[in-house]
Amino acid sequence: MNIADNIKIINEKIERAAMRSGRTAKDITLIAVSKTVDIDSMRLAARCGIDNFGENRVQELVSKYPLMENVNWHLIGHLQTNKVKYIADKVSLIHSVDSLKVAKEIDLRAKSKNKCQDILVEVNISGEPTKFGVGKEDLTGLIEELQSLENIRVCGLMTIAPFGADKDELKKLFENCNNLFIDIRGKKYHNVFMSILSMGMTNDFETAIECGANMIRIGTGIFGNRK
Repeated sequence: MNIADNIKIINEKIERAAMRSGRTAKDITLIAVSKTVDIDSMRLAARCGIDNFGENRVQELVSKYPLMENVNWHLIGHLQTNKVKYIADKVSLIHSVDSLKVAKEIDLRAKSKNKCQDILVEVNISGEPTKFGVGKEDLTGLIEELQSLENIRVCGLMTIAPFGADKDELKKLFENCNNLFIDIRGKKYHNVFMSILSMGMTNDFETAIECGANMIRIGTGIFGNRK
């Protein structure tokens, strides 16, 4: 099966999951996770309608950036403060902010570029010690601290579910994250706009959509297994 067929199947699944959640496919943003994917495959995906690409590593994003036109770039992997300067003028959205320290660096670099950088706060919704993300018990405190940074815009939350979790566990975790998302949106913090809930990957995106996700990150489902 080729990339074009994969994208068609993914889009059909998105449409059905969106309908089950009372929405339409237009309400869901699909990000193609292009980690280790070659440029020709990415260009083929773009010709099939993909205009959002997500990279896990700063170095790979920077190397691919000049080779793809008319697409939006997302940094979805863990971000270290010393790498922020390399992507400050390249990414539409940073998904993985989980500390004030990283947010301050993004704010500083965005200010130097005379821009306001859209970010998501990554939540470790499962509490796994091996995962990045702020714990749900510390989320409100971090959001309150981020209000003072004028060159970032908090657009929502991102989470990654445990690999191998069954559907009942996935549903519980995704619903918990959606509840946090709704709760924060209701508090109307300064400079915090809860419009994006990024959760769901190849193995669990349908459940994520059913539980409120409006942005999903698909790699294997589009490009196949990679090294």
